[in-house]
Amino acid sequence: QVQLVESGGGSVQAGGSLRLSCVASGLTDTTCMGWFRQGPGKEREGVARIDFDGKTEYLDSVKGRFTISQDKAKNTLSLQMNSLTPEDTSMYYCAADRYSWSCKARAIIAFDYRGQGTQVTVSS
Repeated sequence: QVQLVESGGGSVQAGGSLRLSCVASGLTDTTCMGWFRQGPGKEREGVARIDFDGKTEYLDSVKGRFTISQDKAKNTLSLQMNSLTPEDTSMYYCAADRYSWSCKARAIIAFDYRGQGTQVTVSS
């Protein structure tokens, strides 16, 4: 059984930083992982991903501010978020896809597994 457990969300003022973490268990393949977010009344959007070959991709609006990283030894995925703005306010979810052979072609929001989410609130 795959489990993804996020932590690290919270409330900060604009310009502040937060670091989200996701501990994964039960994954049987070295696959693609990432973060997506969904704010009130908004569509889900992929924020950042790291594929099994280490390649990373970011949503344009977070480039230069967010950094995704992975500690495979600890089965942990992290998202360092700097220079936060109120527009970053959202529920953030960790996600992982089931198979490495197909995950590169799939959007983060379509990944097979996701956590319960952690809330990030940025005040102006």
